[in-house]
Amino acid sequence: MERNIIITGAAGNLGLEVVSKFKREGYRIIAIIQPDSGQEVEEADDVYEVDVIDPDAVREFATEYQMQYGEVDAIALLVGGFAMGDIENTSIEDLERMIRLNFYSAFNMVKNFLPFMKKADFGSFLFVGARPALQTQDGKNVVAYALSKNMVIGLANYVAEESKGTRIRAHIFVPSIIDTPQNRESMPDADFTQWVGPSEIAEAMHYAINNPALRNMTFKLYGGI
Repeated sequence: MERNIIITGAAGNLGLEVVSKFKREGYRIIAIIQPDSGQEVEEADDVYEVDVIDPDAVREFATEYQMQYGEVDAIALLVGGFAMGDIENTSIEDLERMIRLNFYSAFNMVKNFLPFMKKADFGSFLFVGARPALQTQDGKNVVAYALSKNMVIGLANYVAEESKGTRIRAHIFVPSIIDTPQNRESMPDADFTQWVGPSEIAEAMHYAINNPALRNMTFKLYGGI
């Protein structure tokens, strides 16, 4: 039976790699992109334009998905954003923006799809954390970003706790800095060997959900040697 994976942020640098990896592995790809963005995900089997920050839009998508596909094997929660700033230079607006992009985008999907997974007693959520959320020395200059990613990690842990005794999984993938053209341009003097490639994260995600013995793992993907 064909396995289904929903991928939010599917047209981003990481999203396209995750789409490609799971397509090669025989999954049916249901890609979510931002409405009216003009984005393309050529390898996807189906593409939905959904504002995952909007709870009503996600609720409508979840209903449509269930009618069209039924169960879901995995959901990769890849929508996110980044902002610089220490405590003094972080505004409430900065915090709200990061929480909306990084946390609400994940929470809305979990809220609407966890009941489906509970009914099926099966499924995996793939969360993307960040090293600054785990290591304060890395987060002190990206406070809004780190705090929002801390919320994502907390959400994953709550899913794991709520799903004890089931076959539902909540895996967390914690990259250092993802090696993308945009990041290289913004940090030209950085040591790129210490970064992690999108394809490496995609490989880790596939490994996690195809090894049933792994429960609610945190994968620290920091690059380097």
